[in-house]
Amino acid sequence: MEQFEKSMGIESSSEANGFISLEKKVETEVQEVTIEQSATASPNENDDGFTNSRFFKTITKLSNKLDSLGVESNGIDRVSPDERGSRGRQLLHVSGLWLSATGGLSSMSTFLLGPLLFELTLKQSLISGLISMFIGCLVAAYCSIMGPQSGCRQMVTARFLFGWWFVKFVALAAITGVMGWSVVNSVVGGEMLASISNDKVPLWIGVVIVTICSFLVATFGIKQVLKVETYFAVPVLTCFLLLYISASDKFYMLNDIDNSEVDRSTIKGNWLSFFSLCYSVTSTWGSIAADYYILFPEDAPNYQVFLLTFLGIFLPTLFVSVLGMLLATVAATYKPWHDMYDKYGMGGLLHAGFERWNGFGKFCVVVLILSLISNNIVNTYSAAFSIQLSSVHLARIPRWIWCICCTVVYLVCALVGRNHFSTILSNFLPMIGYWISMYFIILFEENEIFRRHYLKLYTKEFPNEDSTKVEDRETRDTLSLTGDSVIGGAKEESSQHAYTSIHELKRRHRSTRHRYNWAAWDDNEVLTHGYAATAAFLIGVAGVVIGMAQTYWIGPIARKIGEFGGDLGMWLSMGFSGLAYPPLRYWELRRYGR
Repeated sequence: MEQFEKSMGIESSSEANGFISLEKKVETEVQEVTIEQSATASPNENDDGFTNSRFFKTITKLSNKLDSLGVESNGIDRVSPDERGSRGRQLLHVSGLWLSATGGLSSMSTFLLGPLLFELTLKQSLISGLISMFIGCLVAAYCSIMGPQSGCRQMVTARFLFGWWFVKFVALAAITGVMGWSVVNSVVGGEMLASISNDKVPLWIGVVIVTICSFLVATFGIKQVLKVETYFAVPVLTCFLLLYISASDKFYMLNDIDNSEVDRSTIKGNWLSFFSLCYSVTSTWGSIAADYYILFPEDAPNYQVFLLTFLGIFLPTLFVSVLGMLLATVAATYKPWHDMYDKYGMGGLLHAGFERWNGFGKFCVVVLILSLISNNIVNTYSAAFSIQLSSVHLARIPRWIWCICCTVVYLVCALVGRNHFSTILSNFLPMIGYWISMYFIILFEENEIFRRHYLKLYTKEFPNEDSTKVEDRETRDTLSLTGDSVIGGAKEESSQHAYTSIHELKRRHRSTRHRYNWAAWDDNEVLTHGYAATAAFLIGVAGVVIGMAQTYWIGPIARKIGEFGGDLGMWLSMGFSGLAYPPLRYWELRRYGR
């Protein structure tokens, strides 16, 4: 700060104090304007009648009471920089979140399908599953960097790609994804309780227990979610380590599986389909990753956030995915384990792995249910925000109410589909991978091509800017902030002018470094129309149609690989969208300036 003041010619402490006071005053005014914009949002959707209704007033009063108990009642609003925590503390909580949420049964469940559904050997499963999982972690990690700089949830930042209206459809895809995972988690939890109790606890009761426990934590908000996830991480990972040890007496059977009689082209197709499934496991986090970094400082380096997310997802998932493939490979040839899997699904296989430890083994199975609850907590919390993006009216309803609605929906779906776990898993997961692949490539090109090299075209987002100054401003501001003043005659200007210059310089420095005007997150007049992103997304859907290989549809290209096809939908959709977006976005920026 001293170098900053020196560069602007401010030498006395009184002047510095004046600057600080003025800066706080201006920031307060900006926050007030933002709140007003949030309330009005879009003139097309504003309706004072809804705000003044008895229902809305009742909900507001109840939310205020819950807020006093620690329940987070705010919705999709941006978290301003002064409301965030320290980097060290947030680092600890988010690390615990990833350990608990990604190092659990939700991640493991997909990797069972390599040997048990796609008839792959252990070596084939490991190569396909781990490489694709690694790629998916890169996708999720890149998406997460939008959180600290924006203070907004992942789907709120998507407004800068898809615009005010079209982002609602992307949010719907995100809701479907996380709710699907919650269904899977609830079913697995029910299977586990049914298995260790010998059906004394019916499957449906187990589903209800997991659902209710997940709801109670998700309702309280981000701070409580991060704390609970951190506490869950240690016992869950400890029990997974114990499962490695308990099941190791059967690992001598790992080489017994033989798929030599299966046609080679069919094995290739199955390998590709398993590849796509495992990619979906980790890439799916890209739809909500930024949600858990909104409390990070605004100046948190992108590389730190990227590495934290990548390692936080990759290492726990690696730990449980290898274990899952080992258990599944044994179950493919060892009849007692296979029978347990047929009867109780994944829960039966886990119980079989712990079976030789009798009562303690059952206790470990119960502890592992915490990992399912952890994952459901994250899903329910983020799904509520995606719903609020659908409409201004829905955004005014507190998040905790949408948590209730989400819980009811996935509870009903889990109860209906509780006897069809593997079918749900193999058919549902690829659908998530398709859309997140298209979203990722559009976000990547927006950041690395247009926000980096064509910022001068964003005339709506950065008004009153000379086009030649926009791209040069970052270097100039950085020099000024380090004490190398480039503003001639600053020391000779009046104090008031110096204060204004410093405030403007800092504001411009932040916006240029991030290359987004995050203060306009809810301004329909500034946000892009979303024509380019939406068109590129739809073009990517064509890649999905011709490349997907599912029981309900096998595309013409996928059909050429083996008896059951090979799923190439993720990669074709990403390629199609990636090729279409740059020319469409350039046209949109030239035409509309946003």
